[in-house]
This record gives sequence, structure tokens and C-alpha cells, in this order.
Amino acid sequence: MTVYFIGAGPGDPELITLKAMRRIQNCGMVLYAGSLVPDEVLDDAAQGAEVINTATLSQEPIIEYIQRAEREGMDVARVHSGDPSVYGAIGEQIRRLNELGIAYEIIPGVTAASAAAADLGCEFTLPDISQTLIMTRFAGKTSMPEGESLGDLAQHGATLAIHLGVTRIHQIVDELRPHYGGDCPVAVLSRVSWPDADKVTGTLDTITEAVRAKGFNRTAIIIVGHVLDMEGFTDSFLYRQDKAHYYRPKGRTGAERGRARLPRA
Repeated sequence: MTVYFIGAGPGDPELITLKAMRRIQNCGMVLYAGSLVPDEVLDDAAQGAEVINTATLSQEPIIEYIQRAEREGMDVARVHSGDPSVYGAIGEQIRRLNELGIAYEIIPGVTAASAAAADLGCEFTLPDISQTLIMTRFAGKTSMPEGESLGDLAQHGATLAIHLGVTRIHQIVDELRPHYGGDCPVAVLSRVSWPDADKVTGTLDTITEAVRAKGFNRTAIIIVGHVLDMEGFTDSFLYRQDKAHYYRPKGRTGAERGRARLPRA
């Protein structure tokens, strides 16, 4: 018996991986975070599978379900939104499974940050602008470790993907403006990739008012960084015409390079 921690993606049911869907189809018990996982993901659960919405449950009842599944010899699909390794609270579940001697496997999923980049039509890592993406959150009921406040992280000037902070957008702006400047682009995406997704863009000087006008108050991701304006960067080393590397030896034309890699009929 194995517990599969499955990343269902940010909301669009088509963003779940094939491996994750196969696990859901073959597990006798499916435990899913109903507040964040779309119902369509569960449509392919095995006929007769026990499907349980854990949105109202604390950890102990969830572990009790898993223990019952072990006694009955059923694999368990523990379905989380996004990627379970990012704010998925799987660490505490894994600790209990280790104590109980129950096997588990993690199936990664598409993150909200990845879906946000796709929605915005941008790249988070542009040469000469930012080569680092920091995924973080705003301190709320769960405090941030020393050295991980937004002000500390902002000193790097990297692209920021901030979770769980939209209701405190004014505080986020106050912490970031001294490091990024008031004209730094910002995008706030609510329920990214869901049918009712919405977003607003602006700068650190304007985004608070724009978010409040939209009424975003949960399930939103905040993207901050100069990569959003798509200006002032140079082309990457990999695709420069005058740069050779292992797969593109110097002296061969672009057409020759492409033909050299085509599969044989």
C-alpha cells in the first residue's frame, strides 16, 4: 500500500500530469483538498473508489483514513492543489507516515507561479534583469523564519512570486518599494487558470488601489519584478547566432544544425 501525494495543478484540470491522473484512476481511496482542487480532476477516479473531501478535516482524521486504507490494502491518492512540495503541508503528513511505517510517493504538479507566467505571457528569468525566482509568502498566522522577511528577500532584486498575501497588499508594497522602486511592475492573479480567473497589473505605486478595486481577498498570487515589463534585457547565450556550444559547433549554418538533429525516417 502506498500514499501518493499528488499535485493537481493550479486549477485548470488539464494541467494535471498524466502520471498523477493514472494514480488517481488506480487508487481505492482519494483524499482531496476540496476548496482548491477542481471536481473535474476526480471524475476519473476508479469506479467504487472512496472519494473524501478533506477541506473540513484536521490532520488526525486524514491520517485515520489512511490507516484504514492500509488495513484494507488500498492505495491512497492524497490530492493537493498546485505542487504539493510548495505550501502543501505535506511535511507534517509525511512525518506521521514515517512514524507509522506507511510508504509514500510524491507526484509533482504545476505551480501557481508557472500558471501565472503563462497567463502573463512572460519569462521570470531574463538575462541582465533577473536570473532568480523567489517563491515566498507573507507572514500571517505562520511566521517567517529569521532572514526571510520580504524586506530581506527584496534585497536580492529577484523576481518574486508571493503567496497568501493579497489581503495585506498594502504592507507588501511598503516592504518592497524601497528595494524595487515605486515604478516596478506588479501583477496580481486571482484563481489563476480557473474558469473565473481574474488579474490586475500595475506598479508598486498603483497596485494596492487596483487590487482593492477588484476585491481580491483569497487564492491569489502576487508577481513582482522588472521582468514583467520585458525591456532592457539581452538575448540568452544559448540561442545567439555567434555563440557555439556542444550541440551547435562553430562554423555550421543554422539549417545544417537543424537537419543534423532530425530523426531518421
